[in-house]
Amino acid sequence: MNTVIEATDPTTRERLLRVAGQVFAEKGLEAATVREICGRAEANVAAVHYHFGGKERLYIESVKHAHGSVAEGMKNAVWPPGTPPAQRLRDFIAGFISRLLDPSRPPWLVKLMMREMAQPTAACAELVRDNILPIAEVLRQILQDILPAGAPRWKLLMVGNSIISQCVFYCQNRPIIEQVAGLDYSYFEPPALAEHISRFTLAALGLEKPMGR
Repeated sequence: MNTVIEATDPTTRERLLRVAGQVFAEKGLEAATVREICGRAEANVAAVHYHFGGKERLYIESVKHAHGSVAEGMKNAVWPPGTPPAQRLRDFIAGFISRLLDPSRPPWLVKLMMREMAQPTAACAELVRDNILPIAEVLRQILQDILPAGAPRWKLLMVGNSIISQCVFYCQNRPIIEQVAGLDYSYFEPPALAEHISRFTLAALGLEKPMGR
């Protein structure tokens, strides 16, 4: 018989985040219950209040935790002085897509993020502030060194969104792409995708020959 872990146990918070993310991904914020989450996590029900103050805060932290595997390393990316902006962009794309398609990431992480994007909650604002904006700023600085001097912020944002969208597409739509590609899906591994997206983007920005040449 499983033993219920005390609320103050130092390992409880991490376990609750992991289990809560899975339950929220399956059922959403409203349908998920603290009792089910604690039952799966083998934790005292009081642990949610002790560590998070309630279900909504637990949900917010679960969403941020789920995105953390992507944000980690990306929002603090640095390059040696003198690294060409085109190489920095290639590195950014390769790092981002390798994190999105990391085979060690459980499927529920993507499902939870897609739920939050489709039906934003209070977690969205914190996710953007703490994880997404710092990554966007790294990309903005790269593009600022690629696009013509004085390019307006909205143009940098639109180009950045186009790059991120290409990467996210292969993560969110993987089951469909697998069926469309069939046996050719072996070509859609992260290194090949990163190279394709990099070449496609750099060609569009005039830094490489057009695709197909």
